[in-house]
Amino acid sequence: MEKTYNPEQIEAKYRSLWENQNLFSSDSNSTSKNAYCIMLPPPNVTGSLHMGHAFQHTIMDILTRYHRGKGEQTLWQPGTDHAGIATQMVVERQLAAQDITRHDIGRDKFIDKIWDWKGKSGGIITSQMRRLGASVDWERERFTMDDGLSDAVKKVFIQLHKEGLIYRGKRLVNWDPVLHTAVSDLEVISVEKQGSLWHMRYPITDSDDCLIVATTRPETMLGDSAVAVHPDDKRYTHLVGKTIDLPLTNRKIPIIADDYVDMDFGTGCVKITPAHDFNDYEMGQRHNLDIINILTDDAKINDTVESNYVGLDRFVARKKIIQDLDAQGLLAKVEPHKLMVPHGDRTNAVIEPYLTDQWFVKVAPLAQPAIDAVKNGDIRFVPENWDKTYFNWMNNIQDWCISRQIWWGHRIPAWYDENGNIFVADSLEEAQKQAGEGVVLTQDNDVLDTWFSSALWPFSTLGWPEKTPELSRFYPTDVLVTGFDIIFFWVARMIMFGLKFTGEVPFKDIYITGLIKDGQGQKMSKSKGNVLDPIDLIDGITLQDLLEKRTQGLMQPKMAEKIKKQTKKEFANGIPAFGTDALRFTFAALASFGRDIKFDLKRIEGYRNFCNKLWNASRFVLMKLEGETIDPQAQLSTADAWILSRLQNTKSKVEKHLNDYRLDLMSHELYEFVWGDYCSWYLELSKPLLENEATKAGTQATLIKVLNEIVTLLHPIIPFITEEIFEQCNSLLGKNNGSLMSEAYPEVDTQLVSTTSEAEIQWLQTFILGVRQIRGEMNISPNKPLDCFVQNFNATDETHLDNNTNILNSLTTIEINKLPENEEAPESATALVGEMKILIPLAGLIDKDQEIARLNKEIDKLNQQKTQFEGKLNNEKFVNSAPEAIVNTERERLASVESTLADLSTQLRKINSL
Repeated sequence: MEKTYNPEQIEAKYRSLWENQNLFSSDSNSTSKNAYCIMLPPPNVTGSLHMGHAFQHTIMDILTRYHRGKGEQTLWQPGTDHAGIATQMVVERQLAAQDITRHDIGRDKFIDKIWDWKGKSGGIITSQMRRLGASVDWERERFTMDDGLSDAVKKVFIQLHKEGLIYRGKRLVNWDPVLHTAVSDLEVISVEKQGSLWHMRYPITDSDDCLIVATTRPETMLGDSAVAVHPDDKRYTHLVGKTIDLPLTNRKIPIIADDYVDMDFGTGCVKITPAHDFNDYEMGQRHNLDIINILTDDAKINDTVESNYVGLDRFVARKKIIQDLDAQGLLAKVEPHKLMVPHGDRTNAVIEPYLTDQWFVKVAPLAQPAIDAVKNGDIRFVPENWDKTYFNWMNNIQDWCISRQIWWGHRIPAWYDENGNIFVADSLEEAQKQAGEGVVLTQDNDVLDTWFSSALWPFSTLGWPEKTPELSRFYPTDVLVTGFDIIFFWVARMIMFGLKFTGEVPFKDIYITGLIKDGQGQKMSKSKGNVLDPIDLIDGITLQDLLEKRTQGLMQPKMAEKIKKQTKKEFANGIPAFGTDALRFTFAALASFGRDIKFDLKRIEGYRNFCNKLWNASRFVLMKLEGETIDPQAQLSTADAWILSRLQNTKSKVEKHLNDYRLDLMSHELYEFVWGDYCSWYLELSKPLLENEATKAGTQATLIKVLNEIVTLLHPIIPFITEEIFEQCNSLLGKNNGSLMSEAYPEVDTQLVSTTSEAEIQWLQTFILGVRQIRGEMNISPNKPLDCFVQNFNATDETHLDNNTNILNSLTTIEINKLPENEEAPESATALVGEMKILIPLAGLIDKDQEIARLNKEIDKLNQQKTQFEGKLNNEKFVNSAPEAIVNTERERLASVESTLADLSTQLRKINSL
């Protein structure tokens, strides 16, 4: 093996080897009784790998590699989503650079350009997945606009339409006035802004009185259909049934009573605009109010209102309306008011509730079977508390708007005649048969919401509606790994469509992961400049390049400068190359059931050190065994039996944690076993054992056996380094077993569980640690030979001493003497192994006065630091104004200093007592 662990070289080697040998194929183990399938949530074709992707992909790959190692026929189904709006915007920007719009070239040529772009630039994320080691079946990679998947989409649409579950109607939707399309709730980001609350006087018809209504959107008053009050509000009960002379218009609108009104907000009077507010729309339906749309599709005032405002942008109209109301004495007052303003995630335009003709799915009939599937346990949420979120949404589900006013996507399979009659079919020819010969038909221009085709993903990718072998073999799939933010948009819809069209649930488990945040617990965002790129963590990045990435596209110089300063402070030397395995181990270790997950570079640095430790341990083993003949049947020492027993215990726990989706606990078990039991203890114990002819053969066999099982157990988490070590082990043993990916995942061997060897080695460890503690406390060099006495020992202690004298002498550099009970011990430092005393005579070893002076000097230094930390934390201004993460860091520093002070004080008391 190379002396230095080089992840870049190893990763490049195995990425190509695995794929060239088709080791990720779902055809392997095709004769296996069991099948296991995970569907990759299809990332946007426009996207690149972000931390959330890398985190979830690591989890899916661990599960896939584990089940592959269990001998199951395994499919991790890959693919990408066509991402209708995002992809169209990419290509439109390219055209705009040439001073061309999509309308200039027409729909067909525009779609051709998107396919060209997809072929050249649409594979970024899949290439990055390869960098991460994702063992998906690349030969089965699908795209949501593939022919087969498109056929499935049309079949589902047509069937739901025939059953009356898809319909076309005029309803309120989220409207992006820049894109000119309806958008889903997931594409709407609510931003808190400082706005105003305008109080307007609405004159009561045939009266000198008026009602004062408060609104944050005064321009929508042009579309008011009523003023509402609460039926129990005694201030206004006498006015219900009367009308208002709506200012700036020639209309009269009723005063109505509705329980929805909050009596304590504003004046308790609410203007109702059914065409421009979702809650108002529902109230309008209850009271049969007029629905008056006052906006065009680009959010300008349309010609349904007075000419004074026609053609004005909504925000320009707002200013003019406020001026006109003020001039007429109808503006009572204006108050500052914080509110949440919805913005389009692509355009940053303020989203409008907009009344327009759209296609909808009538969801309620589909929802109940999906609710029942979770209630009766056919589908399980992990962690289980997420089922409450699911039920809450499903029990209050609204019809789903599935049409989008863009060109890229699955075009609605519906045609219209000149009278507006609709003919739904899978082709123009079929639609023509329905309409009759000679009837001129025009296809609907809209396309389907991307989530519609994604809802079919678990079965359309397996060949549905055809009864393919893959569909019968892998459906229902085993687990869906996804985030909580798309439980509604994707997870619920897959369940509804899966049950509707296959009669079975699409997956058995839904593993909901937490959200990856930065080291301070802040959500990663470009505007904050705290986004980490997983590829940068793998390859490393200079400070200059990192600064450029973090400030790229930021239009505000002050914000860019702030991000630069923050980045320079946190990453003074850029980010070193950690390698893929270290990143994957970090993600696995963070995969708890928490909602928010802090990603700290110290963690990945620690797991890079773990990979180094594993590499160096493997080199030690291979160097010790080079040229040797391994005898698997050799007699085992107590230490050999101990490490094999500890290995069985570890395997048992790892298996349990994997089945419980606790990859964090699985990672912890493996880390502790490899670093603690194997490297820190067994490799050290093996050194004297290898020098003894009686124990050499058993230790050689145990070293290589345990190392082979370690890399097999670790392979799902850190596949690259383990594959290289496995190959080196095979080379040493003269084997050619192929890839570690084909190796069976280790099973627990209960015959190797040995409580007696574990008890004896625990005794030995306690003895060694006791001697090392004395050396550390008394500042005695680790290599200085020491006399050691033992006293108050029992028969078991004596047996353990006799069995392990050579190991103790070798690992602690001591000479052991048994001291009878009645004999007085010399002035000694003491440690305990159970009831047995370990005595290290200190005569001539330390200068008592010099050691006391050293400890007092260290204690004084730490007391100064303690005073500084306490001063900060006792300062209310610091505690209340500093970020929580910084305050917590100061508290941790104080706790660390206090702990060290306690240890030094204990040492000082011991020396003073000598």
